[in-house]
Amino acid sequence: MKEKIKELTKDTAIYGISTMIGRFLNFLLVPFYTNIFIPDEYGVVNILYAYIAIFNIIFIYGMDTAFLKYAAFKDIGNEKENFSTPYLSIFTTSVLFVLLIFLFKNPIAVFLDVSAYKEHLIILSALILFFDANVVIPFLKLRLERKAKLFSILKVANITINIVLNIVLIVKLKWGIEAIFISNLAASVLTLLFISPTITKYLKFSFHKALFKRLLKFGLPYLPAGIAVMLIQVIDVPILQKLTNLTTVGIYKANYKLGIFMMLFVNMFQYAWQPFFLKNAKEENAKELFSKVLTYFTIVGSTMLVLLSLFISDIIKINFWGFSIIGSDYWGGVYIVPVILLAYLFNGLYVVFSAGIYIEEKSIYAPIIAGLGAFINVAANYILIPYLNIMGAALATLASYFLMAVGYYIITQKFYKIHYEYFKLSKIAMAVFFISIVYYLLMFGGLLNIYFKLILALTFISYILLNVFDKNEMDFLKTKLLRK
Repeated sequence: MKEKIKELTKDTAIYGISTMIGRFLNFLLVPFYTNIFIPDEYGVVNILYAYIAIFNIIFIYGMDTAFLKYAAFKDIGNEKENFSTPYLSIFTTSVLFVLLIFLFKNPIAVFLDVSAYKEHLIILSALILFFDANVVIPFLKLRLERKAKLFSILKVANITINIVLNIVLIVKLKWGIEAIFISNLAASVLTLLFISPTITKYLKFSFHKALFKRLLKFGLPYLPAGIAVMLIQVIDVPILQKLTNLTTVGIYKANYKLGIFMMLFVNMFQYAWQPFFLKNAKEENAKELFSKVLTYFTIVGSTMLVLLSLFISDIIKINFWGFSIIGSDYWGGVYIVPVILLAYLFNGLYVVFSAGIYIEEKSIYAPIIAGLGAFINVAANYILIPYLNIMGAALATLASYFLMAVGYYIITQKFYKIHYEYFKLSKIAMAVFFISIVYYLLMFGGLLNIYFKLILALTFISYILLNVFDKNEMDFLKTKLLRK
């Protein structure tokens, strides 16, 4: 079992490094754009990319999730058929979607309120959607084959090309916001070319009808689920703007983005987790293995939650050549960061619990749970923001991810019962709860200083080491540390 955990950890680290590099490089474009383009122009970019994010889900319509499931088990069709059927399906439908967007580009521009700008931005957006959709299955194939290094290199290359072209086209050639979309499109086209060896290796121009029906049956429920999850991620901003003002929105989003540390951890784990549990689902000790994964994930995530919550207010004030991570005007909202970090941790638990739904093909529950999460998010925002301001929006996000994690846990236990290490998990939860209470009491009492933070951090870590890890696990950790 240790070797299995070690294998998952290795892949998580590789995906994690590339994900962190990619996120950081993408983040560098934000100050770049906002120092060159006026707010109206940058607003158009954000509007279009928001819809690109939503239509990315529509262009794939759950085929990515279904491919992972059936390509891993190969219960129907051979390896090439399991690759070709979803790939050809996405290729065909994405061509149709793009043609529809081309045909209705004028009314779409009016609807999005970008008609005052060049409507060819709609065309560029559609082409980005097309090329991005057609690399999804090849990238998933790399993940199934555990080619984490190649996967990571291609992802980072895509972002690097995008950034370099942005700089050249905007700074050197003085192009407008079109350069942002052209750079993205060029990077997407080149990525498709780079990954084409994987496509040509497995593509077979035949269509397995029985497999396709199974793919649709399993994958389509993830379409509304994906849209609901996207709403959870973006709906708080327009509601907050409606109930408060743009200044409040700015402070909220600046501090919300500090949750990226936990989000990156969850994302890199997810990349490795899905192929891992599908590959090991038929092992004799699979459920025991998955139980251990939840425990270790919760330990790492909770430790990150506590340490980041304690020291985030100090981290954001570190001066880098006259700049801090977020400007001093935004520091007043840092108290919401622990709530956002906890929300992303529950999102990670939701990812862990998804194993049973994949394995038992109960994807019909995915849109129901995600829909409830989106509903709770909207309702909680409207109820809490008038009383708690930005903390209300943060708590609404936490409520939605908590509900989704609980929902996935209930479904998993009903159809794929796993005996998790509840006693250890309860110890972790109690430790986090205790640290949280002391943290907020000290903070609102004006007594929270670096010494108290260090004491709380050491208390939490010591408690976890002495009360959560058993003797065998401690011996293993000591051996590893001494070897290092």
